[in-house]
Amino acid sequence: MLRLRIIWLFAAVLATGCNGTSQPDYERSRDRMVTDQIVARGITDSRVIRAMGKVERHLFVPEGARRYAYTDGPLSIGEGQTISQPYIVAFMTECLSLKPDMKVLEVGTGSGYQAAVLAEIVDKVYTIEIVEQLGLRSKKLLADLGYDNVFVKIGDGYEGWLEHAPYDAIIVTCAPNRIPDPLKDQLAEGGRMIIPVGGSGIQYLILNTKRNGRIRQVSVLPVRFVPMVNKKGIKY
Repeated sequence: MLRLRIIWLFAAVLATGCNGTSQPDYERSRDRMVTDQIVARGITDSRVIRAMGKVERHLFVPEGARRYAYTDGPLSIGEGQTISQPYIVAFMTECLSLKPDMKVLEVGTGSGYQAAVLAEIVDKVYTIEIVEQLGLRSKKLLADLGYDNVFVKIGDGYEGWLEHAPYDAIIVTCAPNRIPDPLKDQLAEGGRMIIPVGGSGIQYLILNTKRNGRIRQVSVLPVRFVPMVNKKGIKY
């Protein structure tokens, strides 16, 4: 009986912190996020669902906000930037119809979370962040987590990353007033680009597909993203 009590006490210690408070069950929260926020809202791509269930979102938010990591909404990550709502991450990723052998450009690295989700699905991810502190932080975190197929650049995402173009897919996580021409040019034939467009009022996600060198655009969802800015902080 004494032995069983010792075992019970040991298990209780493992389930609590040093101050006696319970620790978050991130795995259960992540599973619930995928079920309630992703699948229940119509995301069906098995690769996207698997990636959302695997990437540990709480590692990509400030420590003080980790208990909210799997809630249904965006979170501040500092520097005036946010990590997107989980459903929006999944929705934008699914819009790209990704396959494992693809090369993807992301504009707006932010926390690095979207890049990690992409990296679970495709061969190579090139991601650009204009805020140096965020870019360096995300680069280190992604490397520490073993994402050796993600390449981070500090720079102006409006210009894309010509060195590695063309890209099979492009995802933009900040909103310009109009779609940058360099990103259209760097999209491969048959490729897809998802991008929020609009000013401080209503923005819309625009899905772009390139066929025979021409871009076809479809508005798919009203959203709210931080603006795309240049190095001086001026909005595009």
